[in-house]
Amino acid sequence: MIGRDQKLALKNGEPEAFRLLFGILYPRMKGYCRLFIHEQNQVEDLIQEVFLTLWEKRDSIDPEKSLESLVFVSLRNRCLNHLKASRMSDGNLEVSQLHVNELQYLYHLDFLDKEERSLEEELAVAFHQAVDALPPRMKQVFMLCKMEGHRQKEVAEELGISVKAVEKQIAEAKERITRQLSRQYPLFAFLIPLLLN
Repeated sequence: MIGRDQKLALKNGEPEAFRLLFGILYPRMKGYCRLFIHEQNQVEDLIQEVFLTLWEKRDSIDPEKSLESLVFVSLRNRCLNHLKASRMSDGNLEVSQLHVNELQYLYHLDFLDKEERSLEEELAVAFHQAVDALPPRMKQVFMLCKMEGHRQKEVAEELGISVKAVEKQIAEAKERITRQLSRQYPLFAFLIPLLLN
């Protein structure tokens, strides 16, 4: 989850807070967006649009509310609007005929106006708990490589270990996180790889 302090820093226009947010959310956003849209360039464009809009409207960020939910709602809406526009332009589909596949529908359920956490939020909490449960060195390697976007070679040099050791730590971390999340959310086991890529 994105902490209150980070949300306040982003609201105050601190570039480092924005960079960290991008590093945390981008991999999951990319996986999510690809459920709807298969063109890589379009995926990148939509994600960039979401982050650009977030930066432009950062004054309106409420530190007490979920920033992840806001970002994913925005991304979902852009994905669906893109699909509607592209399918309508083909001339063979009415907007009312649009439907989403089962995986997209599971995400779609999260964006109903409810007080309880969305699926994204639930999975994000469980994901961060699984990361926190990793052994200290494994957690450090996983965080640096997968959540902060550092190269494996950089992490190996920083920690004084081999690149092979970094790769092994990441693979083991992914396996542990997958096991834990699969136990908690067996029906959504197919979503877990999206969180880890």
